[in-house]
Amino acid sequence: MYNKVLVPVSLDESGTIDAAFAAAQHLAADGAEIHVLHVIEAIPAYFTTEIPQDILAERHAELEAALKDVAKKIDGSVPHVLSGSPGIMIVEFAKRIEADCIVVASHRPGLQDYFLGSTAARVVRHAQCPCTL
Repeated sequence: MYNKVLVPVSLDESGTIDAAFAAAQHLAADGAEIHVLHVIEAIPAYFTTEIPQDILAERHAELEAALKDVAKKIDGSVPHVLSGSPGIMIVEFAKRIEADCIVVASHRPGLQDYFLGSTAARVVRHAQCPCTL
């Protein structure tokens, strides 16, 4: 059993969240910390200069609220929203919170995933703790 479990989720793919939460609860020890993370894909700087900052802040707040609602499915979970490259941010955040395990939900890979690698594959390859899919 694990004491700090990280569950990265994509709010765009809500069909995989329940399975990831079930796995996290199964792997978590009594009283474990379960961190739910959503990473907002970074927008190129040349494009963000054209978007008013209040719109970006509003969208970030909307995603935080949506993640809080989703995270309520696990009692005591802690929601986090970060911006950046999902594969990199998940691994870095796991290090920062000293996660014992990462539960990564993954969709069925398409042909493009074999050439580029999915976020789940990047996390599994670079995480410094056990991962489960």
